[in-house]
Amino acid sequence: MRSHTSTAVPPRNTAAPARSRRHSHDDAPDTTEAFERLLDLDKGPERDALRQEIVQAWLPMAQRLAGRFRNRGESLDDLRQVAALGLVKAVDRYDPQRGTAFESYAVPTVTGEIKRHFRDHMWTLHVPRRVQDLRNRVRFARQDLSQTVSGRAPTTAEIAEHAHMSEEDVKTGLEALESFTALSLDAELPGSEDGYSLSDALGGPDPALDVVVDREAVKPRIAQLPERERTILYMRFFGDMTQSRIADEMGISQMHVSRLISRCCNRLRDQVMRDAA
Repeated sequence: MRSHTSTAVPPRNTAAPARSRRHSHDDAPDTTEAFERLLDLDKGPERDALRQEIVQAWLPMAQRLAGRFRNRGESLDDLRQVAALGLVKAVDRYDPQRGTAFESYAVPTVTGEIKRHFRDHMWTLHVPRRVQDLRNRVRFARQDLSQTVSGRAPTTAEIAEHAHMSEEDVKTGLEALESFTALSLDAELPGSEDGYSLSDALGGPDPALDVVVDREAVKPRIAQLPERERTILYMRFFGDMTQSRIADEMGISQMHVSRLISRCCNRLRDQVMRDAA
């Protein structure tokens, strides 16, 4: 086991020419040797210190990536924290032996962590990634067109032509732009002057559903009743006929009809309760 003494990660302009690499940022540090030493070290204070030095060296890059997502409904400080978390993940997962420059690996890792943050924490409701992408394309197109179109908002056709999208996709993106956050149920509806809110438009339990359940529960038991009792119950509860009219139809007294209805209902109720038990 080789032991190495941790030293500060040198900036690019102080690195040895043989170890220097080309980066997309002029101030990107050359951490090639540091990653090679990190690969040889076991877990412990020395490795933790070197890992922290690498993270600190690349932190400006992560903060620049976070800055690209400002003004999207999330504070820049929070975005920088998310970017730093992505950078730590990139440092821990990076394998210098694969021959890929760390920056090429870290940039998509940090960017992906920020996008994942928006997808998982900023949207009130889950929105498919395709719709989120359409929303971003429409938003960028509107920002570009606002520089050339004055006095009005760009039309759907103009956005579609500028972003190389279909008008149907533009409409989907525009809907997503308005759906980033959910309104409170107590929010007053646009155009209402009497305080009418979304909560006032919510429905309630439908008592008719209980009637459907009750009818389905007694249906097999009604089928077992004698024909006269079934006819009387049908005329009373489905035909909405009065007991006097049923008595006239059946040729019996109204009192007899009342006793038959009460007896049948009690029997059906007892049977259904036993079935439920």
